[in-house]
Amino acid sequence: MTLLARLASDVQLMFRRPPRQQYAALCYRVKKKSGELEVLLMTSRDTGRWVIPKGWPMNRKCAYEVAAQEALEEAGVRGTVETETLGHYTYQKVLRDGLKVTCKVQVYALEVTGATKNFKEKGERTIEWVSCDEAVKRVQEPELRNLFLAFKRRMAEKLSSGIPKQIPAE
Repeated sequence: MTLLARLASDVQLMFRRPPRQQYAALCYRVKKKSGELEVLLMTSRDTGRWVIPKGWPMNRKCAYEVAAQEALEEAGVRGTVETETLGHYTYQKVLRDGLKVTCKVQVYALEVTGATKNFKEKGERTIEWVSCDEAVKRVQEPELRNLFLAFKRRMAEKLSSGIPKQIPAE
């Protein structure tokens, strides 16, 4: 490596910012009749790409509480949020001033138990319930795709172990 290339690399490292932290909710429901797992996707307000509810840290709120709050504000859903993270993903966010920053998003599972008709960002996004496989096709971030796949496996195990064994009638 030439001295100039090494110096340029060192300068880039000096100005690299750590990722900005955000918190998200992977909202899900299990259909009562079919037992089918569905997850909530919505479009972002700026680019229209498929995302999950997420936002910046909030004063006096734990990470999982922020995730639940964002689900309510952005998608109008509420429910039971897990306190342990499912994992995280990163993405490039373009700020209002045009600056691009890397965001690290901690994701928390939220079992949806209800929805509200009026919520903060109503009409600003398209919201859809889809299968995990469909979510994987729609989202752009590879790490978020992997979270959907891991969540699908986890829920398949949970749902299959929670179903009582059927005893055939005689």
